[in-house]
Amino acid sequence: MALPSSSSPGHYSPPLSDTMHSSLAQAIPRASAVETPQHQERRLSASLHVPTTLSNLLHLHVGSTHGAGTAAGDLPTPAAIRPHTPAFSPKEDISSLFQEIHGRGDWSGLLHPLHPWLRREIIKYGELAQVTYDGFDFNPFSEFCGSCLYGRDRLLAKVGLARTGYTVTKYVYAMSQIELPRWLEHSLHADAWSTDSNWMGFVAVSDDAESRRIGCRDIVVAWRGTKAPTEWFEDIQATLRPLGDGHGDAKVERGFLDVYTSKSERTRYNKTSASEQVMAELRRLVNLYLEQGERVTLTITGHSLGGALALLNAYEAASALPEDVPVSVISFAGPQVGNAAFGERLREKQVKVLRAVVKQDLVPRLPGILFNERLKTLEGVGKKMEWVYEHVGVDLGKDLVRRLPGILFNERLKTLEGVVEKKMEWVYEHVGIELGLDVKSSPFLKHGVDVAGFHHLETYLHLVDGFVSRERGFRREARRDVALVNKGSGMLREELRIPPNWSQAANKGMVRNSFGRWVKPEREAEDIPSPYREVADALAEELGRSCLYIHSVEE
Repeated sequence: MALPSSSSPGHYSPPLSDTMHSSLAQAIPRASAVETPQHQERRLSASLHVPTTLSNLLHLHVGSTHGAGTAAGDLPTPAAIRPHTPAFSPKEDISSLFQEIHGRGDWSGLLHPLHPWLRREIIKYGELAQVTYDGFDFNPFSEFCGSCLYGRDRLLAKVGLARTGYTVTKYVYAMSQIELPRWLEHSLHADAWSTDSNWMGFVAVSDDAESRRIGCRDIVVAWRGTKAPTEWFEDIQATLRPLGDGHGDAKVERGFLDVYTSKSERTRYNKTSASEQVMAELRRLVNLYLEQGERVTLTITGHSLGGALALLNAYEAASALPEDVPVSVISFAGPQVGNAAFGERLREKQVKVLRAVVKQDLVPRLPGILFNERLKTLEGVGKKMEWVYEHVGVDLGKDLVRRLPGILFNERLKTLEGVVEKKMEWVYEHVGIELGLDVKSSPFLKHGVDVAGFHHLETYLHLVDGFVSRERGFRREARRDVALVNKGSGMLREELRIPPNWSQAANKGMVRNSFGRWVKPEREAEDIPSPYREVADALAEELGRSCLYIHSVEE
């Protein structure tokens, strides 16, 4: 199956493959039969307390930074916080369950309680998604901002994941032709490596030892997302776009599809789209290992925006690859991507989706925070919107308070008149199985409101490591290093004495040269992005021989 791609003036953008929450009633207090004006005034005043209102509305927990009844002396002492114990469990042979771990039966019997083998694999894929952050150049003063910090042959080793048993085979670059909420980073340097593209992820494959351990040759695609959720709220392009002929009523969010499919002949790294780059590599690897008689699986992972791209990639891969190659998605904090018809198409294609979702994180409810599967409860409701708030006059501001008390029930809801009785084809809907996580389950995490911290991938991995079931608390034998939570956030309790946002380059990357001057160091030749190297890599792999890199002169 093929999907339509994004297009804009001056860009050639054909289709992908050349065609291609809880009830709001609880939020409204019930008035007593008879209320004095004074009582009414106090009740209205209390109901308009902004932090509490938003907290209840979005299921956040506003309170002290510690859990109730938890003091410093109550901190557990699992291996996770003992500095002289391993930070990861020994690898076990899981080949007997490889099909179930990759989604056969929708992980039935493996999630509640969470099977230790599945927990380890979820964390493994999450750590591969984390590589797309740890290996990304976020420095706007670098001429390579938006690229990967390292060449693909040493990426995993440089970020401390050489032990994963995977080899990176391909880098994937993406661009966008519409305004997005800073999903793509750009350099301020005059001689930037690219003014259009970003490194968006990679393709990797399990080595022989890892393949024996897990029971298959596992091909992984890891998509980069966005660390901070704040830009999503103001600028998200919440527009569902039909996928076109051959896809029925399936629709997906316009911005996600644009990142996945955009290309332009004027660019250096996106003469082909992210879709075309990744699908060409997947076809090559699948054919290579199937011809060798191996069992092949495809696992696509990503966090935040990367989770959205993972679903689009899975949709396309399931259509283009042989049916005996199972396709699964392990996503973290992924937003809603498409409508119910899109989800149904994924199910028809036997794509298995496991979504890790933190209860307090907002991004999984976007972009359809109003227009989602819960809106179906309005079917059959009368169309007269007599309980809807409406502003009058000219609107000159963006202040949050002006949206209250009708933050949900406002004039925009009137667009539903005449729609709620019809087929909800423009309503967002999640797909797959949800692994629900809760910040309050961990004794190591602060329990106040930290919107960015809730969304952070390391927070997710910490919670997965401690998760057993909905009924049981954080497991005391969790081994993953708790300090990683504060690598890019401040979610850990202060009693642990781990500084927030501790992961940063010494002296912000500056070094002293032989003359005693502070300068920005040059990158190693193998770490400098080059479109020619990508072409040489592909040619060398196609010919089945190694390639000697010669760094080309910059354009």
